[in-house]
Amino acid sequence: MKDNATPRVDPRILRTRQLIKDAFIDLLQEMEINKITVNRIAERATINRVTFYLHYHDIQDLMEKMAQEMAEDIECIMLSTTTNMKSAEEIDSLKLVNLLEHIAENAKFYKVVLSSTRTPIFTERLLKILTKSITERTEIDALLATTGIQRDIAIWHGSSALIGTIVAWLRKDLPYTPQFLAKQMYMLFHLSKDNRKSI
Repeated sequence: MKDNATPRVDPRILRTRQLIKDAFIDLLQEMEINKITVNRIAERATINRVTFYLHYHDIQDLMEKMAQEMAEDIECIMLSTTTNMKSAEEIDSLKLVNLLEHIAENAKFYKVVLSSTRTPIFTERLLKILTKSITERTEIDALLATTGIQRDIAIWHGSSALIGTIVAWLRKDLPYTPQFLAKQMYMLFHLSKDNRKSI
């Protein structure tokens, strides 16, 4: 039977791309982005310049593709649903835990790209995904109807608070587990929601 799935990428290509991405992240930890060159990336990745150009047009293209991969990974987590969950709150809580676990597993990458102003493309992509996720939450409309808070302001606040907390967590070298942080953030969200109801 013919397999209609996406053709598999040669493992050697994947390995080379990973070497390039790892080299770029390492260099970002050490120097300003405007000092990073293709030569430096190639040297750190133990490849030659020609090999770099077989995979990426330039450093901007490398960042674009890395940001796209990050966005796809996070969108997968945010779109995943679990059928045995009882409520929308449980699903949201699990998604937050899964997101934080993913970030913790890739902490070196996220620490460099999110807690730095040198690579805004990554923060912008993450902000876009989180904003979309918050926008799609049905409970936000019921809450706003009772408080008079503008919808766009509530969405800006929610997504910015989430990113700010994640960045602070990364900068402090992940002092809390993803599960504990998710629980604390969820408690803060509900505390904030309860306070708004009493206004």
